[in-house]
Amino acid sequence: MARLLVVVPSETDPPARLGQWLRAAGLELDERHLAAGDPLPDDLSGHDGLLVLGGPQSSLDPEDVAPELTGVRDLLGRALGDDLPTLAVCLGAQLMAQVGGGRVRVGVDGPEVGALLVAKRDAADTDPLFAPLPLSPDVVQWHHDEIAELPPGATLLASSPRYPHQAFRLGRHGYALQFHIETDPDVVRRWAQHDPVGVAATPFDAATVAERAAGVHPDLEEVWAPFAGRFADLVRARARAGTAAR
Repeated sequence: MARLLVVVPSETDPPARLGQWLRAAGLELDERHLAAGDPLPDDLSGHDGLLVLGGPQSSLDPEDVAPELTGVRDLLGRALGDDLPTLAVCLGAQLMAQVGGGRVRVGVDGPEVGALLVAKRDAADTDPLFAPLPLSPDVVQWHHDEIAELPPGATLLASSPRYPHQAFRLGRHGYALQFHIETDPDVVRRWAQHDPVGVAATPFDAATVAERAAGVHPDLEEVWAPFAGRFADLVRARARAGTAAR
């Protein structure tokens, strides 16, 4: 069975439904929960793909503030160097942008929070993961920082009116999503309860932000569960290639 390393920087952003979709697509998930003290592997030789999730940490935090992110950056660098199938979400996407040579900063237009849409870019039409998506898929946004500059050679796949760098690909198999697809309604409800600054950037109170997000979760599943399946296809293909090489 193809094996996916799942890095969970914070228990506030578990794999949730994305984990369920990936398991249903036939992957074995090796979850490493950093807040629980789970160690990260020294390399990715025992895995066929990498998933890095989000959390309240900032990719701008220095090592003494967020030392747990040092190993995450190292693994992302190894994955990019080997073109290992990789999916990086929110904080993970910002770390991937930095590792690839891009730039992250505090969002110049404030936090982007709640149930929103992103728009595919033209390059998405020929991308194996993004091509089947609708033109403007539903997503959950919850970030205070922004990817200000993409890494050299990155392909922009999706944008939003407030922040243009919503999804990109590095190499053939490295994917980054500034937005969230993994959430369930309870996860978003907890975010809304514990992030008054983010909620204040919306026209709504915390309960309404959570309610609106809960309302789009069926649409999220319809669009993003098949996306997860297509990513799982990349991981399984990598596992088959590794078996053949051995």
